[in-house]
Amino acid sequence: MTPTVAKRLEAMGIVLPEPAAPVASYVGYVRQGDLVFVSGQLPFVEGKLAATGLLGRDVDVAEGAKAARICAINLLAQANAACGGDLDRVLRCVRLGGFVASTPDFFDHPKVVNGASDFMVEAFADKGAHARAAVGVAALPLNACVEVEAIFAVA
Repeated sequence: MTPTVAKRLEAMGIVLPEPAAPVASYVGYVRQGDLVFVSGQLPFVEGKLAATGLLGRDVDVAEGAKAARICAINLLAQANAACGGDLDRVLRCVRLGGFVASTPDFFDHPKVVNGASDFMVEAFADKGAHARAAVGVAALPLNACVEVEAIFAVA
């Protein structure tokens, strides 16, 4: 029997937080047909940012990847709410978009966003493989070092 997403998360020691409240004029997710679009999530842990500043100056790649993983956990909290508390309704992680606050000479954005991508595969196995963008930006809300958004196909 294939483990459920909840059992995989439990085995990893992951407890999904309450979905983060929006910090501006938007909603955490929108369901349209069989797709759930999750707004960009920051690396919040218990209401505080896990890492702030710019990659290439204040944050190294390993710390940035860890922050991206936290963003992915927060994405799952939103998806879980969209699925009525049943992440087994997720048919596939379709796409992730990763935004990395960085210096102009930083070029390892994909390595940072791998923190989120790898987590999706850990959580959903083959259904976690997805299309992706990883881009550098000058700044992110609240001085976060990374933000990740997602699209999920759901039943």
